[in-house]
Amino acid sequence: MKTKRLFCTMLICVVAAACGPKDGAKSAGADTTKAAATNAAPAAAPAPATGKTVTVELNSDAKGNYFNPAKFEVHRGDVVRFVLKSGVHNVHFLPDSNAGKSNLPPASDMLQLPDQTYDVPVNFAEGTYYFQCDPHAALGMIGHMKVED
Repeated sequence: MKTKRLFCTMLICVVAAACGPKDGAKSAGADTTKAAATNAAPAAAPAPATGKTVTVELNSDAKGNYFNPAKFEVHRGDVVRFVLKSGVHNVHFLPDSNAGKSNLPPASDMLQLPDQTYDVPVNFAEGTYYFQCDPHAALGMIGHMKVED
């Protein structure tokens, strides 16, 4: 049974790399917030999540692979909730694309189930941050988050 699951997971990743949209059964999804919170190496004291929640959808459809919205503004204390709508995607704030920036979250796991989420607490310094979906960055699945105090 484990071998079958591993095979299915690898098959999904191969298909995702080929950029084919995936439709699946509706699921409550898995929240990977804890992974982001525990794996991040804090460079500054994290801001409490006292602000608003900004939702960013991850999509694969006839328009392509994209974040919606791809550009947005947040404030310290907000939370950015990335929600998978279709396809298989991840969220990655690359250190080399965010030169001089600290407190970047680790790359998320691949989100595979519709409505699966990845929460990023906004405890970044003021500035603009680049993020991408690793398998689809070359196809234009990139975004920019502007942080203001």
